[in-house]
Amino acid sequence: MEQLRTINTLSPAELRLLIRQEDPRVRTTSGLAAGYQQANVAILPDHLADDFHVFCDRNSAALPLLYRSRSGETSCPPLAEHADIRTDISQYCVFEEGQRVKTVSNLKSYLCQTRSTSEQQAEHHGPSSDMVCFYLGCSFGFEGRLEKAGVPVRNVEQGKNVSMFKTAVPCLPVGEFRCPLVVSMRPIPAGMLDAAVEITHLNPAAHGAPVHIGDPALLGIQDLSRPDYGDPVEMQPGDVPVFWACGVTAMEALLSSKVSLAFSHSPGCMFLTDIPDSPPTSILSPPTRGVDPLITDLSPELIPLCFKISHNPLLYSLASQRAVTKIRQLESIIGEDPGQRGIRALFVQDELLRSCLALSHATSVVITTGFPTHFKHSPPDETDGPPGAIAMATMLLSLGKQVTMVTDRRALDMNQAIIDEAVSSGVLKTAFPLVTFEGSGPDSALRFLCHHGDPSKPRYDHLVAIERTGRATDGNYYNMRGINIKHLVDPIDDLFVAAKDIAGITTIGIGDGGNELGMGKLKEQVKALMPRGGLIACDVPADYAITAGVSNWGGYAVACGLFLLHTCPSHQRYRNRGQRLEPTTPQRVQDWIANLPSVDKEESILSVLVKYGIRSGKTGHLAMEVDGLTFHPTHSDIIIRLLEVTGDSTTLK
Repeated sequence: MEQLRTINTLSPAELRLLIRQEDPRVRTTSGLAAGYQQANVAILPDHLADDFHVFCDRNSAALPLLYRSRSGETSCPPLAEHADIRTDISQYCVFEEGQRVKTVSNLKSYLCQTRSTSEQQAEHHGPSSDMVCFYLGCSFGFEGRLEKAGVPVRNVEQGKNVSMFKTAVPCLPVGEFRCPLVVSMRPIPAGMLDAAVEITHLNPAAHGAPVHIGDPALLGIQDLSRPDYGDPVEMQPGDVPVFWACGVTAMEALLSSKVSLAFSHSPGCMFLTDIPDSPPTSILSPPTRGVDPLITDLSPELIPLCFKISHNPLLYSLASQRAVTKIRQLESIIGEDPGQRGIRALFVQDELLRSCLALSHATSVVITTGFPTHFKHSPPDETDGPPGAIAMATMLLSLGKQVTMVTDRRALDMNQAIIDEAVSSGVLKTAFPLVTFEGSGPDSALRFLCHHGDPSKPRYDHLVAIERTGRATDGNYYNMRGINIKHLVDPIDDLFVAAKDIAGITTIGIGDGGNELGMGKLKEQVKALMPRGGLIACDVPADYAITAGVSNWGGYAVACGLFLLHTCPSHQRYRNRGQRLEPTTPQRVQDWIANLPSVDKEESILSVLVKYGIRSGKTGHLAMEVDGLTFHPTHSDIIIRLLEVTGDSTTLK
């Protein structure tokens, strides 16, 4: 490190000269040329260049293309003056027939001299003159800005190359190029994640924002102390592992192609450009095709913010400032309390946001609802809960998630009929499984949640309860009047209790009184602030507890929040690990819009509930009302306002 301190203030041109002279002080370039972009390099035969160019376009988070040379060109005028790619990298890798056969300090014996365009057109050259060089953005290009912002760069602090890992995430293949995504990892203090995300988002030519923050196992990385490339970097207390797509992916692509002869930089030994690392409007000529268009809009409202959404496994997610602001507006709307139940006292900011982020990453979701408050009637259920559950299920299904609903045995036939009518009326596009859980043994919850009762193999990754009766501290279930209705309730709470000890299952509760499943997270507030709170408070917590003036509103807001996230470029890029997996086409957006809650659909499903004898929760009226509030104007107005907030996002960026 002491030697590096004598050269770390040199310009890129000065450093390239030292590298060309094979100065032993310059090996890895991490920490050098602060304020300038660095580049990964891949050099391959001309006949593969077009396919590789498309491969870069389709995997642009890992391979942001800065410049593609002409065939045989050894300079790169848009990136650096007087550069020679044969000599200006401290160490190169040589690939033959799909194998990395050696490393060399220069490529003079492989590549011909630089020629003018007229010379290239006038004469035919040997096999070594048909090579094309791709210069690809590198994360070293943002390390200087991280340091300026006070964000520690541990690999630089420790005098090490950055850690790089092959993942289980496949790149999108093109022709002979098919390989796993490679990522670089930097430990970042948890309190500085937002700063690190913003700084790197604003540098799309250097891979942009992270593609994963949290448990490396979610990428298929088993041991951070054993990187596939680079050096192991030590985590400090309070650090979180943060992963960026990495240009070493190009090396894996070259290996996969089994090309007869190709070259790359050696990991950590980058090409130093003269291009500043500040966010450019256009630094390249011709315009870069490789940088993802979803991340080149650097508007402040699209800068991502970072939120922890899971503790076990550790997982953070990203969403743009615009999406976050809108979901917070949704949360404010549903927190209104026209029934004057005092629900505002239980409000916790961003429970809706974190719930929506968690569900956006979901694959298989269980939803449960049903509050048999009217124990003297048959059926005893209320109109709050099922509409919100169906609204969430509708949106989740449209986003490609698997949905299962769990209900009480006594209500199975009725709820199946309601789902069937929702499908036939067009409220639901397709039916979903409806099952029961009656707690038949000590390990029944584990067997329900996991294949063969194995906690390492969960069937579901999310459990959502909306207006579902919650078990109190004494083991009973109470309505808001303090009446015990345990005889009408199956022990679905056991699923939430068991899920706490199963890695990979997140739980969400939606309620409006504190006695609903999942509201155990707010148990002390419920006991202190809600009528009869000491008796009725649910004892079973969820990871997230969404409070609303009416629980259905929470379900509507979740559906709207999921829509906002799936039309958020920053979130979609992160959720897809930087891969362009599913383009957000206007047709797809229109389908999602069609699956949002609407006044007509919610009025239709409420009329179905009334048809089956389900009553308003507060009054017991068999009428078009929920919790004593008539559908028009109260509930219809809330739906309209939620859609007004959501609607602005329908314009694609």
